[in-house]
Amino acid sequence: MKNLKNSVQLIGRLGKDPEVKTLTSGKSLATFTMATSDAYYNSEGEKVEDTQWHNIVAWGPKADVVSKYLVKGKEVAIEGKLIHRSYETSAGDKRYITEINMNELLMIGSKKA
Repeated sequence: MKNLKNSVQLIGRLGKDPEVKTLTSGKSLATFTMATSDAYYNSEGEKVEDTQWHNIVAWGPKADVVSKYLVKGKEVAIEGKLIHRSYETSAGDKRYITEINMNELLMIGSKKA
């Protein structure tokens, strides 16, 4: 199993406007949520819609593009690396988060009306 790559591709819509920060190093960081949806019919023949939410992170020039062009409802395709990490709250509780470090962005739709 050579050349395995951690790569995720998603098509969906932004759940909120991106949050953009400039770090003390001067590097830009943009975060946003993205919804992907699927539909299927259950055993009773009823249509069931399933929506999954994803945390997306963009760095540097990609963060600048995100901040300039993306808004809540915008349909996009992204490719990135899946990251699992943990952190500790101020109360000492351990929390886990899964996010996608965005490598590529394609704006494929207009803002949802």
